[in-house]
Amino acid sequence: MAGGKKQDDEPIRVTDRRASSEASAPQTTTPEPAASAAARSAYAETEPRAASAEQYPPIDFNTFVLSMSTSALVHLGEDLLGEGKAEVNLPLARQTIDLLGILEHKTKGNLTGEEERLLAQVLYDLRLRYVTISKKR
Repeated sequence: MAGGKKQDDEPIRVTDRRASSEASAPQTTTPEPAASAAARSAYAETEPRAASAEQYPPIDFNTFVLSMSTSALVHLGEDLLGEGKAEVNLPLARQTIDLLGILEHKTKGNLTGEEERLLAQVLYDLRLRYVTISKKR
């Protein structure tokens, strides 16, 4: 671009040197912080044993959606444990519902029919409850 002229006739060249030098190039890694390594180690030690792991549902998309919906219900004041001390926290309920909405938008076309129906039904129910509760306040 010397002298204000465009140089369109020169192609841009990109050379990938990874394939030829990957094996001989020294790999540098940053050491993991001690706190992070300790936390990972402590977490690994608390993994459920094979016998007790069978009592929990499998971790999949449906379980994740149901977990998030349960969280939203708690924030909407549902007393799921029957203890009689449920508190309404509309901002946290709204945030959880919005997260599920983002999940619905970002996974559109990538879910099974069952997963799509579950997410749509959960969102419909939570949004309806949110509007009902917010109008009472």
